[in-house]
Amino acid sequence: MTENPDHPRRPLHYTEQDVQREVSELETKSATAARIFDLRRIIGGLFVLYGVIVTITGITDSQAAIDKAEGVNINLWTGIGMLLLGVFFLAWLKLRPTPPPLPAEGPAEDTE
Repeated sequence: MTENPDHPRRPLHYTEQDVQREVSELETKSATAARIFDLRRIIGGLFVLYGVIVTITGITDSQAAIDKAEGVNINLWTGIGMLLLGVFFLAWLKLRPTPPPLPAEGPAEDTE
């Protein structure tokens, strides 16, 4: 069997420091992923995108479509509402970002 240079062979026994280092790396990756996939970003982005589409539809509506909605340009008002909600979510994300994870509790001693 040949060795794959991309995947070096891992040692069979891990020291406590190796385990702690791997755990801290995984916690850092998890915190970064949590900030990237924050629901406020996804919801805000989608509402802004759909709000722009519906607002443009409302601006370009014909008089017949407005009369069908009893004289209210419902697409325009709904689009503006969606835009405002999306901007609210994105502003909330900007003003109150996800806090970084707290450091793990325990002794941080070197036992060498």
